[in-house]
Amino acid sequence: MNPFPTGPTETMLALAVVKTLVLVVGGVITYFALKAYRRTRQRALGYLAAGFGLVTLGFVLAGMLYELLGVELATGILLESLLVLAGFLVIAYSLYVQ
Repeated sequence: MNPFPTGPTETMLALAVVKTLVLVVGGVITYFALKAYRRTRQRALGYLAAGFGLVTLGFVLAGMLYELLGVELATGILLESLLVLAGFLVIAYSLYVQ
């Protein structure tokens, strides 16, 4: 028997902590990519910053929509996945652009 059982409350707290860390780290990566773009004006870095911004927003969106706006969880996850997909497509394009 587990002396430290985890229930929905602990899982939700852990999820909130992880999503917050994803937001912070993704925000930092996006900030540095945007800063590099502003310094160099290279289109690829601009796309890279936009892609990381979309991915970061996507990873955080589902929980926020569910908790704050009462959107159905499956709908939030679908929107999250679409944003992450769009972000990855933009990142892939940024690696292709010369």
